[in-house]
Amino acid sequence: MIIQLASNTEPDQRKIITERVAQLGYKVNEVKTQEATYLIGIGKKEFDIRLLGSLPGIADIHRVSDDYKLVSRKWKVDRSKVDLGDQVFIGEGSLAIMAGPCSIESEKQVDLTIAHLLENGVRIMRGGVFKPRSSPYAFRGLGIDGLKMWYTKARAAGIKIITEVMQVSQIAEMHDYIDVFQVGARNTQNFNLLDELGRVDKPVMIKRGISGTIEELLYSAEYVFAAGNEKIILCERGIRTYEKASRNTMDVNAIPILKEKSHLPVVADPSHGIGVRDFVEPVALAAVMAGADGIIYETHQKPDEALSDGQQTLDFHESKRLITRLNKAYELRESF
Repeated sequence: MIIQLASNTEPDQRKIITERVAQLGYKVNEVKTQEATYLIGIGKKEFDIRLLGSLPGIADIHRVSDDYKLVSRKWKVDRSKVDLGDQVFIGEGSLAIMAGPCSIESEKQVDLTIAHLLENGVRIMRGGVFKPRSSPYAFRGLGIDGLKMWYTKARAAGIKIITEVMQVSQIAEMHDYIDVFQVGARNTQNFNLLDELGRVDKPVMIKRGISGTIEELLYSAEYVFAAGNEKIILCERGIRTYEKASRNTMDVNAIPILKEKSHLPVVADPSHGIGVRDFVEPVALAAVMAGADGIIYETHQKPDEALSDGQQTLDFHESKRLITRLNKAYELRESF
């Protein structure tokens, strides 16, 4: 069960509530976030929920049978929306488009990409400064100095930044220069990292693991929420299967399933989802029609010269066409 305490709950009232829940045979865990304080009751004993609901200090109470309780949709009627400031949102009511290169490579590249995004009305730029690469000899990013350069230029243009954090030690040095921490597929079950991201007041986008299940993605989000951070975005980015025709198998099914199971925003990554440039657009459009709240994809002024993932990266002409079609697809979806 989830008990949301009232904002003015007194310590004595909280103690009484906790004791009453424990008497019912439930283990009590307190979770304090940016938004509210919750008591999470873990147990299976049946009881009349009205026995608790009438206690002073309780704002709301819900039965939630899912093990991932806080991210479950069973207790939250309204879908969550993540506010990045300056009228930039990710969540119900709009389609968030996030685009940029796989890796931040140079000042010129950043300038060209920002100009492209501004021209096409995109307010969120993706890019990697710390890159987890399969080969230790591949380009692994410009690091914190590259992030600071990117931040200066993006802020001047009114562009928000989403980039990947790979380890706990990077959180503090990145914090002031990003708008969304991205947890990549390789770190989806790095629970130490998830715990620490739960302690910061910045949005976190969690990508599905390389071979991860939908349930495992929801558990990862639960770690962040339970540690205190409600600003969470789920990302479907394809999974590894037996199929060899594409880099991954984009699980479009996961989008409506996640939206049915969780109140959190759901974003799709077609670039990694299929890994083939020619097919990024149709997969992105399919994701929108399946209910995605946002699309994150890779674009570069010269994909064939990109230092990473050029084979799945759109050039600016292809990117402009995709943005136009994504907005049309979203309008069509909302008109149903």
